[in-house]
Amino acid sequence: MSFSDLPAVAIDVRGACKTYPNGTRALEPVDLLLREGEFVTIIGPSGCGKSTLLRLIAGLAAPTQGDIVLSQSFSAPALAYVFQAPTLMPWATLQVNVRLPLDLAGVAREQADEKTRRALNQVRLQDFASSFPRELSGGMQMRASIARALVTGAQLLLMDEPFGALDEITRNRLDSEFAELSSRERLTVLFVTHSIYEAVFLSSRVLVMSSRPGTICGEISIDLPRPRPEAFRGTAEFAAYSAKLSEMLAGAMQEDAT
Repeated sequence: MSFSDLPAVAIDVRGACKTYPNGTRALEPVDLLLREGEFVTIIGPSGCGKSTLLRLIAGLAAPTQGDIVLSQSFSAPALAYVFQAPTLMPWATLQVNVRLPLDLAGVAREQADEKTRRALNQVRLQDFASSFPRELSGGMQMRASIARALVTGAQLLLMDEPFGALDEITRNRLDSEFAELSSRERLTVLFVTHSIYEAVFLSSRVLVMSSRPGTICGEISIDLPRPRPEAFRGTAEFAAYSAKLSEMLAGAMQEDAT
């Protein structure tokens, strides 16, 4: 494949560093290239700067050094950030929670309601539009958070451990559902997780970060079609990719300790 045949670049991180005012070095120079349609996952030890990197890309913080360039195709509102917790308004119905970005943008109510219905359909919550967050399970609340990210028509999702607080059964089910959704909607995804198994199941590529100050110290491509069936978790290929990724992560942490 020639360079002209490659998908367009969605995110180009060039030598990004982050040092906080108290002197904490969160990120060493980070280089990252994400192309349209990719599902790239970042793993690494706690405190290595995974969330910091996502915040820099989202424009929620500025790098101390380096540049972050986003494709014009993914300027707001085509970019959305999904946080670790659903952060839903407890006093509002699911419909109102999902519609919030459109209300804040001044979108006409009829148009906003139609976009909200579509977003709820995308995550299979159309029957719960009138429910309140307390009436939903943790998995349903996270699906609502994803719907809120999609309601603006976002095609680039930055996701910071969105399923990390869920039990394993629910997490695996949401992984499968989101894998299908992201492929069907042709989303570009940068995903942060602590789970090697989640990374292998979901991703086209996995990046490994070192301990703080974090930098990308390894990469593995998962050269299999997506979305992957649940049965993939029991295959020799899944085990081999998981073992390789575990070895890379252990090596990165060992290098940092020496």
